[in-house]
Amino acid sequence: MKKPFLSTIRFAVFAVLFTTHINTANAQAPNPGGQSAIPTGNSKISGIVLDSAASKGVEFASVALFRVADNKAVDGCTADENGKFSIVKVAPGEYKLLISFIGFKDKSIDNIKVEKGKDIDLGSVRLAGSVQNLQEVTITGEKSMIEEKVDRLVFNAEKDITSKGGDASDLLRKVPMLSVDLDGNVSLRGSSNIRVLINNKPSTILASNVADALKQIPADMIKSVEVITSPSAKYDAEGSGGIINIITKKNNLQGLILNVDSGVGNRGTNLGLNGSYRKGKMGFTLGGFGRAFYNKAESTLNQTTFSGGNSYLTNQTSNAKDRGMFGQYSLGWDYDLGKNQALSAGLRYGTRNFLQKQNLTINQFENNALDATSQRKVDRKDLSGTVDFNVDYIRTFKPQQEWSISTLYSRTGLTNNFNTDLLGESGSVEGRLKNENKNHNSEFTLQTDYQTPIGKNQLVEFGAKGIFRTVDSDFKYLIGTESGDFIFNSSQPSGSLNYNQNVAAGYISYTLTTKNKYTFKAGTRYEYTGITADMGEQGKVSIPNYGNLVPSINVSKSISGSTTLKAAYNRRIQRPGIQQLNPNVNLSNPQSISTGNPALSPELTDNFEVGLSSNIKKTYFNFSAFARQTNNSITQVRMAVDTLQGAIVTTYENIGKQQAYGFNLFANVYLTPKWTLNGSVDVLHSYLSGQTVNAEGTSEAVSNSGFNYGGRLMSQLSLPQGWGLQAFGFYRGKEIQLQGTRTGFYMYALGFKKDFANKKGSIGFAAENFMTKGVRFTSDLNSAQFAQSSRTQLYNRNFKITLNYSIGKMSFDAPKKKTKSVSNTDVVGGGGDQK
Repeated sequence: MKKPFLSTIRFAVFAVLFTTHINTANAQAPNPGGQSAIPTGNSKISGIVLDSAASKGVEFASVALFRVADNKAVDGCTADENGKFSIVKVAPGEYKLLISFIGFKDKSIDNIKVEKGKDIDLGSVRLAGSVQNLQEVTITGEKSMIEEKVDRLVFNAEKDITSKGGDASDLLRKVPMLSVDLDGNVSLRGSSNIRVLINNKPSTILASNVADALKQIPADMIKSVEVITSPSAKYDAEGSGGIINIITKKNNLQGLILNVDSGVGNRGTNLGLNGSYRKGKMGFTLGGFGRAFYNKAESTLNQTTFSGGNSYLTNQTSNAKDRGMFGQYSLGWDYDLGKNQALSAGLRYGTRNFLQKQNLTINQFENNALDATSQRKVDRKDLSGTVDFNVDYIRTFKPQQEWSISTLYSRTGLTNNFNTDLLGESGSVEGRLKNENKNHNSEFTLQTDYQTPIGKNQLVEFGAKGIFRTVDSDFKYLIGTESGDFIFNSSQPSGSLNYNQNVAAGYISYTLTTKNKYTFKAGTRYEYTGITADMGEQGKVSIPNYGNLVPSINVSKSISGSTTLKAAYNRRIQRPGIQQLNPNVNLSNPQSISTGNPALSPELTDNFEVGLSSNIKKTYFNFSAFARQTNNSITQVRMAVDTLQGAIVTTYENIGKQQAYGFNLFANVYLTPKWTLNGSVDVLHSYLSGQTVNAEGTSEAVSNSGFNYGGRLMSQLSLPQGWGLQAFGFYRGKEIQLQGTRTGFYMYALGFKKDFANKKGSIGFAAENFMTKGVRFTSDLNSAQFAQSSRTQLYNRNFKITLNYSIGKMSFDAPKKKTKSVSNTDVVGGGGDQK
């Protein structure tokens, strides 16, 4: 019985019944002709409608009162949230009641005799479940893989097979318009400056490193992914490429249940336990998910720098073993304060532990003659823990009129350390170097929103928001002694960053739907950002305060019942994230150094988009074309170092501007009722230009342009007796960067599952890149001061077995009021900022 599906349509049914009831009530108004007027009295008929199986009230059940004499409906009502109903002003006479609701058999109560001035209490009226109705809902109610809305595309992910046992990054590879590289870095239409939300909520861990944060989210728990390419004024102005909102699975069931999700593979293992308990108006959820992965990679790097008429070649080879453990644990609580009010709170802790052991050999040449050889063993640790706590309240006054207030406090502690053993020719340790880099990121957010309808086809929304953010970073280098201890080394770089950012924002948005099926959604948002920053003993960093007016407009036109045209414009802001700001100098590889830039300014982007979506028989397709221009673009740049021969430093700069245009085509075809095929093609052209500083300290113009192509293909087949099969393939082409290119890569997967006979769970098997050992990708970068070429071989052939099982028993309950929550979308995610 697909009762959870009923929860998605009950509100629609209630709206129809409510309208019918109003019309019926209006029909009882006095009629001047007097012929069809229905007489009224002072009696009342009341009772309570119960589910015969669960002994719980049937919320919004329809109650119709018929006059026996002519079998004419004379009045009616809908039951409240507890199943109670009451029909007043009933005239004396003989009547019968007809009680009905989707999923239940109709109930008729005959021989109701009403006497003048006397009320009738029918007590409990029990409705029996209708198996036939539920089976019909199962057949016709399946969601499409893709849904198109006025400002977003929705990918329904619940039936994915090959991603079971994986994480959110595995699933996002299958979403149209998104591209996910092998490290889990996400881009939307070629831009990595996006914001990722979870159930409309941000997290400081997402602000620090999106790629790692996605590894904490199990794919099995994702219900849908919303790709918001043209966010309205209601959303934060950040995320120049757009917003990705991951919706996790929820339920509105009464009782106690525990879900177990697990998977075992040669590259990763996961275990998830999620429980929920609801009794009456109060509900609790408790979740835990852990994932361990292990992989290895081999790489080579050749880079040449030019200085003073000489050339310095560095040749590096390395092999690395990566191990990681990611976890996320959550506790949620919600309570219905009344029919139109709800309160919720949540506590979440996320952790990631990434460990890497690398063997590195460096050969240095001067003018093609071998100058020096060195070997290093590097142990790198990337550790973090994040705590999020939120309290949300919503009050609904009438349909579409509501007020909400949301709060969020987040704090993340990050540790990025490495230890390096310097080896001699015999392999013995001749020196040791240690980098300690500790970061803290905390923020408090207060937000309030109000919306109200104006007439039948207009909606006004406005609200305000404040974000108070603090970022602290300290780093230093230590030198190993003969005794094995480490002491501070003043000759190596050290320092700190204290960064405070306060954002005050307000917005107003207006939506109009016309009779000829146009929908206009226009608004504007103003954000003022105040920043103070210093680098400890090195003094303050001069970053001016700034204010931005951010307009947006979305227009859609329904040409027919199955075809929609859309056009949109918006302006976006992208503030630098902690990974871009952090001044820590990473010297684990002395020839390839990286550091952040505390003086970064935000970037501004103008986005334009047009789209067409349609259903033709059993095929859905969506075509969208877009263009954007970004000023003050935050981009990764590399430069030679004159104080260290052959070395290149990678950092971030506001280079100038970036222009991009392209299109995306997606199609989903039902080959048979149980066999679907869907795929998409992405084409993007990028142009980047700006000024960089070379090794001599002078400015030089840099530009690069080119096309990028990508696509994905997926097919699903439902077989008899609970079997299911899925195949998936993905390709991402060459990526254009400011100073060169990075080659593309591909992935493919095949999986199947078998549902248990009792529908309590399933077992499955999936294989990824099973015909090859792994994927090789390259990066080629050039400038007047250097030439760099790298090759990396990642061994990602993977086989995994997955198991899902549900323990406990739940009964159906109507949907509860959803509280709104804070959505911060205001910083660049780390790890995914190469353009």
